Amino acid sequence: MNVNSLDVIIMILYLLLLVVVGIIGSRRAKTSEDYVLAGRNLGFFMYFGCLGAVILGGASTIGSTQLGYEFGISGLWLVAMLGLGIMLLGIFLVKRISGLSVMTVSEYLSKRFGVEAGLVSALIAATYAMMVSVTQVIGMGTILNVLLGWELTVSMLVGGGIVLLYTILGGMWSVTMTDIVQFIIMTVGIFFIMLPLGLSKAGGWSNLQANLPETYFSFAGIGGAQIFQYFLLFALGMVVAQDIWQRILTAKTLKVARAGTFAAGVYSVLYGIAVAIIGMCAFVILPGLEDTQNTFASMAVEVLPSGLLGLVVAGVVSALMSTASGTLLASSTLVSNDIIRQFFKKELTDRQFLRLSRTVTTIIGILTIVCALWIQNVLVALDVAYALLSGGIFAPVILGLFWKRATAKAAFYSIIISSIVIIAGLAIQGLTSTAPIVYGIAVSFVIMVAVSLATGQKEEEYVPKEEM
Repeated sequence: MNVNSLDVIIMILYLLLLVVVGIIGSRRAKTSEDYVLAGRNLGFFMYFGCLGAVILGGASTIGSTQLGYEFGISGLWLVAMLGLGIMLLGIFLVKRISGLSVMTVSEYLSKRFGVEAGLVSALIAATYAMMVSVTQVIGMGTILNVLLGWELTVSMLVGGGIVLLYTILGGMWSVTMTDIVQFIIMTVGIFFIMLPLGLSKAGGWSNLQANLPETYFSFAGIGGAQIFQYFLLFALGMVVAQDIWQRILTAKTLKVARAGTFAAGVYSVLYGIAVAIIGMCAFVILPGLEDTQNTFASMAVEVLPSGLLGLVVAGVVSALMSTASGTLLASSTLVSNDIIRQFFKKELTDRQFLRLSRTVTTIIGILTIVCALWIQNVLVALDVAYALLSGGIFAPVILGLFWKRATAKAAFYSIIISSIVIIAGLAIQGLTSTAPIVYGIAVSFVIMVAVSLATGQKEEEYVPKEEM
């Protein structure tokens, strides 16, 4: 595909802008709390924008457009379940999370259930966060490959390298500042440019109704089993995701955290509807696409004029980069704070921990890019990530917060056994199977309850402090 030089210039300038903003953000990251949690000082607009940006990444844009092309409006369920999970979090858990004196999900589990549960949950949550970063690097590679004609490997290296650079420099402050830029651009690109122009090119909604199968207009067209799988993977996964908890802890007040979290959930649902409709338009405009993962990129080239194409591509790359940077930082924080500092470097000063965080971010970032080059499939990588997260640590986190009788032994065995069940099930039944996730969550809850009742609460109870 030929892309006008103006679009290429816009893209290059945008990427350079992110680097500059990242460098500016690095000047504010003077302590480990600045680096990991942006000083816990974000107001509503910055908090809402950053949370929305980290939720909506590669799978949300590229994956949901692909699902819209293949199934119609029901392709929205992937992103809608992300939004549902965020809204549930905002309604039921934000107050408890905001009152915890922790940096990570695993640090909470370590305080509540002991270091063994904290360690295994850190390994699972860090793997999840890194795999989500992998999906974003794959998405960036796909977009740049289709639109700019670069080799897929080169595209992944460029996109992933820029994210890694500004995340290393400023941590959460750089991520926050770049996310605000990215949130604005992706909102304009999707809602105000791509969606209306796509509908216009496809002949309007009435023409879609005339040319698409009837199932494309059914919210259940993708199938009840698939919708249920998305609920297990994404709605439940959002509730215990480290990158989301880490963003919640950046809010200045509990009121900001609650309002911003719920608003981000609503925004996510609207975003899912928009990209699913874009996929439906693509089915009419570009029938017979060989690789439906390229639906969004191909659609952009087909319907957008020069200049606007560059802006929309920047918007999509924004969505990818914001999630990649947030999950990359989440993974490195888990490894630095909950594994290395907890078990190997307990006496680190704040400055030493800041240096360690940057080093670990670099290593995980490189590993992320390598995995992206190896897997090269957005939806598969995302399914694996959320399957481990939802099945492995959802039950211990929820019961730990709401059930005082939950014990450390129960949490440890629950995480270990449910993770084994999920990995074995995915290996036997396939990476897209729903059953292993159901089995894993069920096993996790059963073990948590049975072992807790059998062993009793012998250790001193950890009761999270809440903001009043």
